[in-house]
Amino acid sequence: MKFLIVSFDGLRPDLIESALTPNIDRLQQAGVTLSRHRTVYPSETRVAFPSLVTGATPNRHGMVGNKFVDRGSVPGRYLDTSDAVLLDHLNRESNGRLMTAPTLGELLKADQKSLAVLATNTTGTTRLFNHKAEELGHIRFSGHFREVCSPVEALAMAEAEIGPLCPPPPRGEPDRDGQEWITSAFLNFVWPQQQPDVTILSYGEPDTTSHFHGTGSRTTRDTIAFCDAQFGRVLDWWESEGRAAEVQLIAISDHGHVTAHTRVSVAASLKAAGFSTGIAPGTGVDVTVVPGQVGALYLADRSLSNLSHAVEALINEPWCGPIFTRSRNGVEGLASGSFANSLVFADHERAPDVYFAFKADDRIDPFGLAGGTFYDSDRMPGLGVHGGFQAGELLAVGIAAGSVFRCDGATSLIPSDICDLAPTILHALGLPVPATMTGRVLREVLAGASKDDLEPLVEAESYEVGLGSFRQSLRRSIVSERIYLDGGAASNEAVAAPQKLEAAE
Repeated sequence: MKFLIVSFDGLRPDLIESALTPNIDRLQQAGVTLSRHRTVYPSETRVAFPSLVTGATPNRHGMVGNKFVDRGSVPGRYLDTSDAVLLDHLNRESNGRLMTAPTLGELLKADQKSLAVLATNTTGTTRLFNHKAEELGHIRFSGHFREVCSPVEALAMAEAEIGPLCPPPPRGEPDRDGQEWITSAFLNFVWPQQQPDVTILSYGEPDTTSHFHGTGSRTTRDTIAFCDAQFGRVLDWWESEGRAAEVQLIAISDHGHVTAHTRVSVAASLKAAGFSTGIAPGTGVDVTVVPGQVGALYLADRSLSNLSHAVEALINEPWCGPIFTRSRNGVEGLASGSFANSLVFADHERAPDVYFAFKADDRIDPFGLAGGTFYDSDRMPGLGVHGGFQAGELLAVGIAAGSVFRCDGATSLIPSDICDLAPTILHALGLPVPATMTGRVLREVLAGASKDDLEPLVEAESYEVGLGSFRQSLRRSIVSERIYLDGGAASNEAVAAPQKLEAAE
């Protein structure tokens, strides 16, 4: 038995339709769709994909953002995890502890099995799928970047078969050549020559196009259609050959997108409150404001009074959404008005002192898609972003087909997320699921699922905290003790004392 995971970076489930994505739609008809599938928080690529390969939430694997501050070095340093060379250096520097949970590559190798990765994401993302591929002897190919490919001998053989790696497109332009190259590399070299036990085929689109052209734009839709056509080549192979070879096919995305509508400046708000800010720790910097759509603040002075002052500066702003600090009691954060970061599984030692999401809403964007948000970047309004708690950011694609799964065109209404895939794969391969994994085996989508498996108890819970006129809420679902994030919101209405609200599913 083998597994093939095909990922479409940033694809919203509501953009899957027979006219635009006939091949993904064809897989849905052949398999089972996870209709309540979602990602983790922060809803960023280099947080979600580590959750895929570790089967664990960020508080276990330690990739706390696309960018974060490393407090372990003196002085602290700003890290951008899109850089594969940097990640390799950090892994060596930490004696192999870049990720603080074992990965699928390591677990498979321990049982003499293999993981192959083919990706067109950034070099850093490509490395994070299997950051120890070199020492494990596993294939890791980028569609563009030679420095992240391993082993070099295998790359040379693949290029002799299908042609050289493609240069990356100009910044902001759709990436088509790379998607075609990795598809051909899988079909014409990796599968025929290696037949890995697990393969991850990661299309880096439509994420890039959405960021630069808008999530529902004609350009992005054309890119989605192109990726679907490449997936159609894979699906044709699967139907004619792979299925008979017991290959299980899973299609996913790592997060969705919403539309940026109003630009703000986090640094300006903090400066108005008396803080000096920077994008990296340094002399005279009170608060490191990590760039990007995920709000992340690292304080030079980590005292409670200073933390509370920073939180108060944020919650007085109309653009501030849910906000998290280190736990006070499991629900409230240390700073009044904030949630405990453990509620969203973001309490790793690398986590910022303050996480926050920009306030989002359900407004309809110019392309007819629901979901808008404030944002802090130099891009124009109307473009796609992600990182927070709006449904368009959290909901992700999840489709499975093959002999292991219920292949009847069914739809599962049971919550699931990206952490559940690795435990399900290990279970199907007859391998133990390590205690480091927070995900669960998705028994409800397995062939021969019992009535109890198909109808597990699903509980819903909500939390509220606030300070003054600021109130924020968080919604979660529980299945077999596994907790999923449903969303969060914030407002400036009157708030009662912190409380936990229970509701039936």
